[in-house]
Amino acid sequence: MKRKNLSIFLLLFVGFSSLFEGCKSSDVDATSSTSTSTGTSTGTTTGSTTSNSSSITTALAVTATTTTCNSTGVAQIVCLAEAFKATLSSTQLAATQLTYSKTNAQKWSNLPAGMSARVGINLGSLSDTQLAAFRNLMVAVLTLGTTDEGYDEMIGNLVADDYLSSIGGGSTYGAGNYYISFLGTPSTSSLWAILFTGHHYTQPITFNAGAVTGVTPAFRGTEPQAAVTAANRTYQAFEQERVAFAAMLTGLSTTEQTTAKLSGSYSDLVLGPGQDGKFPATKSGLQVGTLSSDKQALVLKAIKLYVNDLDATTSAAILTKYTSELANTYISYSGTTAMSSQGDYVRVDGPSVWIEFSYQGGVIIKNTPHSHSVWRDHSGDYGGN
Repeated sequence: MKRKNLSIFLLLFVGFSSLFEGCKSSDVDATSSTSTSTGTSTGTTTGSTTSNSSSITTALAVTATTTTCNSTGVAQIVCLAEAFKATLSSTQLAATQLTYSKTNAQKWSNLPAGMSARVGINLGSLSDTQLAAFRNLMVAVLTLGTTDEGYDEMIGNLVADDYLSSIGGGSTYGAGNYYISFLGTPSTSSLWAILFTGHHYTQPITFNAGAVTGVTPAFRGTEPQAAVTAANRTYQAFEQERVAFAAMLTGLSTTEQTTAKLSGSYSDLVLGPGQDGKFPATKSGLQVGTLSSDKQALVLKAIKLYVNDLDATTSAAILTKYTSELANTYISYSGTTAMSSQGDYVRVDGPSVWIEFSYQGGVIIKNTPHSHSVWRDHSGDYGGN
């Protein structure tokens, strides 16, 4: 009898131990990782970080579309938006389909959604079918096939946030905390917008009368700045931009750098979230029109890394305008020209374009800088509404 009781006890012990281990695993975000980042407060882009992707980023990384929306342009985007909406329950749809208003359009931030509320429905609540429909929509509005730009940059940002969740950020971070909403009913004849927003990534696209009327304010950033490997892919979502700005600034002569240098220091963006319409009355820095053609090309290259995130038709129209205004655009910076140290800051300010890049202290990964950046348009934010 004692042996029988002992056997029962051992079976129960093993069972509860397995259950306990399973619970511990589920308490961790869907990503598991080991950090091998070698970054410091300067030169933080070397090394790599390993992270297994969450089920969300794994699903979204499959870029092949499965849709019957065979129209083109805005009509196709409307079709894809409606196809996504058709996968939602009535409760989900009520959270996603909202009225177009200033209050709703301004619901974006560089903070995680748990610290700054968003509108819409979060990716973590979507099924595989719903994620596929969301993917089809975003593939249509962002460029596809360029490493760490456009749609690939979006995925890299989500992967990085999964990593932050797994190393101590907790449930506040991660791909599941990014939100999609429609402000106004998708249409080829009226005003409406797509708003996709979460920590370190915001992309609005405003439409009116069947045309894209605005794609800003668009926020980009990433922590870690170093590469993140997930599902056999390596992402470094916002490194090209940092490198492009460094090339732009280090390519200037000593005299030009002196003219471009700002007098103050900048720990973050000037026109980040909540700072709509507060463009400086006077431009600062170095006028691009005074530069040689090769140096002007470096300025334009940096601008393109933002604009070319969008679909080819939309980006071409915006670049035509920004290129025509390039001579009257100004560049300025604070800190070092290498854009590799905490406190480094650069700005591009044109008649239309406004881009800021700030290299600032880490939040989850201490003593390791990461990037914040915002792209605005003097007259085109929120589609000019």
